[in-house]
Amino acid sequence: MHLKPIVTLRSVTLRFAVGTAITFSVAAGAQDSTPPPASAPAAQTPAPAAAAPADAAPAPLSTFVLSGPLAWLPPETFDAGPFGNLSVNGILTGYAQGQNNPAPGDGTKQATLTNGFVFIQKPDGKLQWYVQAGIYDLPALGAPFANAQNTTNNLFGPVPVAYVKLATGKTTTWQLGELPTLMGAEGIFSYQNMNISRGLLWFQENIVNRGVQVNQALGKYFSASLSWNDGYYSGRYNWLSGSLTYTKGANTIIYAGMGNAGQTGYSTAATPLPQNNSVMHAVVYTYSKGAWVGTATYQYSNIPANAKIGIPVGANTNGFGLYLSKTMKHGFSLPGRFEYIEQSGTVSGGNVNLLYGPGSSAVSFTVTPTYQKGGFYFRSDLGVVDTNNSNGYAFGPTGKDASQVRGVGEFGFIFGKTSVEK
Repeated sequence: MHLKPIVTLRSVTLRFAVGTAITFSVAAGAQDSTPPPASAPAAQTPAPAAAAPADAAPAPLSTFVLSGPLAWLPPETFDAGPFGNLSVNGILTGYAQGQNNPAPGDGTKQATLTNGFVFIQKPDGKLQWYVQAGIYDLPALGAPFANAQNTTNNLFGPVPVAYVKLATGKTTTWQLGELPTLMGAEGIFSYQNMNISRGLLWFQENIVNRGVQVNQALGKYFSASLSWNDGYYSGRYNWLSGSLTYTKGANTIIYAGMGNAGQTGYSTAATPLPQNNSVMHAVVYTYSKGAWVGTATYQYSNIPANAKIGIPVGANTNGFGLYLSKTMKHGFSLPGRFEYIEQSGTVSGGNVNLLYGPGSSAVSFTVTPTYQKGGFYFRSDLGVVDTNNSNGYAFGPTGKDASQVRGVGEFGFIFGKTSVEK
């Protein structure tokens, strides 16, 4: 059984109304934003934090947020002359995977790099900046394999995230450049997440967008971000996205919303036509205390019909995810993920395909035993995706295999400061 559409947005006017509502929520107040703790969800708006001691290493910018058990090393700092004091980190990781029921052109065994990055940043002062350069892969459960070279070339290039950040007062910061999305419970890159492969909900979201973003905090417990950007990396600046975050003690609740305020009638590898003309909402709740991090999220998207750009019949998706991680002794941890997603429509009705065919649904389960010591880590995914009503859009050489099991191993090194001078 499939859920009825929660919202049907079939006009530019109503899509603008979504953005207006987000703008209203952000405009209620302001306070300075700082990077959230490592256990917070990857897409959350930075929440207020206590000031660090004057002699402490600079805190990384919010792009370093981790939602899983991996711990980041403090950056190395050096005097860059006219550029001031800069901070540098790096990461080098690779992975190998095996799976059954590969789609045509895919295979049962593959291997590639997941992350080969240098991170350079100026994380203090009124004018800050961040540059992340290198090569990367974005493995996603239930999606065909693509190696790091093709992923980097076809998606966001060798500098996927880079921006300047300006503090215009005690309570407001602005970011301009290539920015991580505000949407969802999982981050862009594998090191940010509980699991190596991103999940079914992540595959519906945008990843990186180019634009401008303002960050504010509303009193003691609330913070917000608002961004005008190019959505799914389309190069057309007709998207509005925003998030509102409540954080108190071990609890964090995030609402995120985004939508195309116009229309975009073309697609690329990074810009799927249906999703780039959509409206999406998500609610993310996270509980983080001691060795436990748990997250629950609900996500809804709607793609309105627009025959002019090749979407004669629209559709929507509804998805739910649970993410849980427990840190144990001696560097071990055990994260797990459960997701369910479905889309409306039927093949005969001509609805746009957003999942495994119109009217399809999918459930996934992933467990990721993890070990980290210092800058080295190793972890492995065991994941399964099971589909329903796929009508030949699922797995195997004919698309009629309903499920896929995948095993993944990732290992590598995080580079940073390994000791603190007294």
